[in-house]
Amino acid sequence: QVQLVESGGGLVQAGGSLRLSCAASGRLFSSYAMAWFRQALGKEREFVAGISWSGVTTTYADSVKERFSISRDNRKNALYLQMNTLKPEDTALYYCAAGPSYGLGNNPKDEYNYWGQGTQVTVSS
Repeated sequence: QVQLVESGGGLVQAGGSLRLSCAASGRLFSSYAMAWFRQALGKEREFVAGISWSGVTTTYADSVKERFSISRDNRKNALYLQMNTLKPEDTALYYCAAGPSYGLGNNPKDEYNYWGQGTQVTVSS
């Protein structure tokens, strides 16, 4: 069982930066693939970025490549998302998710078994 709590969201102007954090409880955090998803109002939840259990492999949605960076610290049971050059279309509720054991972080959404409550990111133009 893994419990996830996101933080770091907020209101920022276009072009600005935010760093999201996800604190995880549970002994097996280091064995899970992890990912960030987001859901804008009236839209489906979509994949943003994923990272393998080891932290070696990362995957990004095309819309955030070169702007966002995912990382993890297995000693601290923590997941991060550094978001730079933010755009109004990045406005959404951002969720962290824990996926398959020893996964690569590029798994389909339905393979992620544990989800946080989300943190709101709002980018003004």
